[in-house]
Amino acid sequence: MRIVGGIYRGRVFHPGKNFKARPTTDLAKESLFNILANRYNFNELEVLDLFSGTGSISYEFASRGCGKVTLVESDYIHIKFIKETIGRLQTSSILPIRSDVFTFLKKNRIQYSLIFADPPFDLPDIKSIPGLIFDSHSLKPDGVLIIEHSKNISFHGHPCFYELRKYGSVSFSFFQEE
Repeated sequence: MRIVGGIYRGRVFHPGKNFKARPTTDLAKESLFNILANRYNFNELEVLDLFSGTGSISYEFASRGCGKVTLVESDYIHIKFIKETIGRLQTSSILPIRSDVFTFLKKNRIQYSLIFADPPFDLPDIKSIPGLIFDSHSLKPDGVLIIEHSKNISFHGHPCFYELRKYGSVSFSFFQEE
């Protein structure tokens, strides 16, 4: 796993053989962050990274200057790796939380300007995630939700869906309340 941009660009981390997560590909990450760099000032974003896995997306946001990145991951081995990586990066801008995402959303009272969710591609209720996030009021009124998913899933029918970007077998759907 490699950080593709920002001050930590080129840093490589190896999650190990016991890791179950599917990291976002470098091509997809680079493409996504090129889009975001043209739309947002990273210094002003407050990011929530759900289903964090390796923490790869959070490292990219921190590398580009986000001062507040909260990541949520339930797996103990993943959180341990994430905390070790945060220590190696010597950053205080990433706050890891070990929790089930659905439990976290029910209890969360903080609003974020950008929420990124990368659920397992085989998650049975993956299409319910936008509704759960909007219902939790975790997103600021002008905030953006991005969901990474397989090319076999479509969110086009969701009322807040506004954009789809595809990179090989990976897709990013963008949502915003009007």
